[in-house]
Amino acid sequence: MSEISHETGRQIGVLINRKGQVEYVMVGDAKKIEMPDFGRIRTSHERFRGLRCVHTHLNGEGLTQDDLTDLALLRLDLMAIIQVNQRTGLPDLVHAAHLIPTTAERINDERLPYEFLPPKPPSQLDVDFLKLINSLEEEMARNRKVLKNELANRDRAILVGVTTGPLYEAEESLKELEELAISADVLVLDKIIQRRPQIDPRTVLGKGKLEELLIRAMRLGADLIIFDTELSPAQVRSISEATDLKIIDRQQLILDIFAQRAQSREGKLQVELAQLKYILPRLVVGQNSAFSRLAGGIGGRGPGETKLETDRRRVRDRINRLEKEIEKLSYQREERRKSRLRHQIPLISLVGYTNAGKSTLLNALTKSQVYAESKMFATLDPTARRLRLPHEQEVIINDTVGFIRNLPETLVTAFRATLREIADSSLILHVVDASNPNCLAQIESVEKILSQLDLIKIPRLIVLNKTDLLNESEIEALERHLSYNRQIESIAVSALKPATLIPLVERVSELLAKNLYNGFTYENLSCDHSTIHV
Repeated sequence: MSEISHETGRQIGVLINRKGQVEYVMVGDAKKIEMPDFGRIRTSHERFRGLRCVHTHLNGEGLTQDDLTDLALLRLDLMAIIQVNQRTGLPDLVHAAHLIPTTAERINDERLPYEFLPPKPPSQLDVDFLKLINSLEEEMARNRKVLKNELANRDRAILVGVTTGPLYEAEESLKELEELAISADVLVLDKIIQRRPQIDPRTVLGKGKLEELLIRAMRLGADLIIFDTELSPAQVRSISEATDLKIIDRQQLILDIFAQRAQSREGKLQVELAQLKYILPRLVVGQNSAFSRLAGGIGGRGPGETKLETDRRRVRDRINRLEKEIEKLSYQREERRKSRLRHQIPLISLVGYTNAGKSTLLNALTKSQVYAESKMFATLDPTARRLRLPHEQEVIINDTVGFIRNLPETLVTAFRATLREIADSSLILHVVDASNPNCLAQIESVEKILSQLDLIKIPRLIVLNKTDLLNESEIEALERHLSYNRQIESIAVSALKPATLIPLVERVSELLAKNLYNGFTYENLSCDHSTIHV
C-alpha cells in the first residue's frame, strides 16, 4: 500500500473485516480519501461496524479530524493510518484510534469520544485487535443496558440553537427550549449553540458543527434533535438524511405539548387544527417515500391522483371540518358571554407567560383546586371561577393559556376563539414570574401578543408573582422599572402567601369601581366553587 501510494501520489485505503478479508479498496487524492456510503448511524448501538480502516498519508501527518469523524460516524472498529516515507516510499509509523464506550458517568463528559493507540512502526504492532474489539463491545452492551434502564422509554434529545445575533439571547432562548422539552417529558442529553454570520439555508448549522452534532448524538445515544428555530421542510429533510435521527423544531415541540395537555373537546380540536395546519405545507415528495407512489385500487382509480395529493386533500378536508366544529363551539361560547353580560357579571382575565403562576394565583384567590404544576403550559384548557362578593355581587376570574415568545401563528389562530374571551374582560391581570431573570423580556413578549390580539386598550395591572423568592430591593427596582419604562402599574404578590394578596384584591376593587362599577368594593372574598368552562 505504501509503495503504490508513493508511486501514484494518492492515498490508498482498505476496509478489512474481522476475518482479515479486504471488503473495500479506496483510492483518493494526495490529501484525502472518500469512504463508501454505508448510511450513517445505522449499525446497532451495542456494536461497531465490524470493519477497520487502514489507509496511507503522504505528508507525514497523523490522524486528521476527517479520519476521526469517519471513525465516529461510521462506527468503525478502528481507524489506522500509515505514514509513507516521502524519500523511500516505505511505511514509517502507524497511528490508530478506536471509539470509547459511553457510560452513565461519561454521558456529559466533554472529552473526545475516542482513544489513541501509541504510534509504532508496522513491525512493532503487538495489539490483539480482536480481543480489544470484543472487550469494547462487551462494555458497550453492558453500558447501553444500564443507560436504557436509567432513561426508560423517554425520548433522548440534543437541543440545538443557531443565531446570527448576540450569544446571550441564544442561550436564554435555548434554556427556555430546555424547559419546554422537560415539560414534554423529553430527556435533554446536551445543548449546542452556534453563532454564524448567516444561517445555512440547507442544514442550518455549518458543516463542521453538524458533524460535531452527529458524533455527539452517536456517543450519547440521542434519538431526537430539537432545533430552537422554525425549520423549513427542506431543512428537515436535509438534516434527517445527514443524521438518520428524528428532527423537530421549537414550533413542533410546542404543538406536541399542547397535544399532551388538551383535555376538553374544544381544546383537542384546536390543537389538532394547529397541528394539521403545521403539517400541510410539509407534506412534500421525498419526506416520506409513500408520498411518491401512485394511489391505486378501489378509491384510487380515475384521475390518477398521487398519494401525496390524496394526503393533502384529506388534510384540507379535515381542517375544514375542524374549523366548522370550532365555529359551533364558538357560538356556544358567545351565548354564554351574552348571558354573563345580561347579568352584568364582570370578567377578570389572568394572562401571562407560561409557568408564571396564573393557576396557582387563581386557586389562592378563589380557594379552588385548578390543576397547577411548575411546568410550561400546565394549563391548556382555560377555565374560570365565579366569586360571590359581598352585597351579593359576583365576578368571574378567567384563567387562560400561557403565552411564550415566538408563539406559533397556527396556535394563535386555532385558539383565537378562546383568546377572544379576553376581549370581554373588564380588567386584565398580567401575571409575571418576578423571580425569572428574563421576566422583562417575558413581559415584552406578552404585551406584544396582547397588542396583536388588539387587547392592549383593556385596563391592565401587572401582578409580580413569586416575590417570595426575591428581596425587597429587587422587588422595588423591578416596580420602578415598569412604572418608568412601560407606564404600567404593578403590584407584588406571592400566590403561596395569602397575606400578600390583600393589596392586590384592594387594588382590583378600586380599578373596577373606577372604570366600570361605581362603588364596587371587596371586603371578604368568598367562593361558591362553581365552575364556568370557557
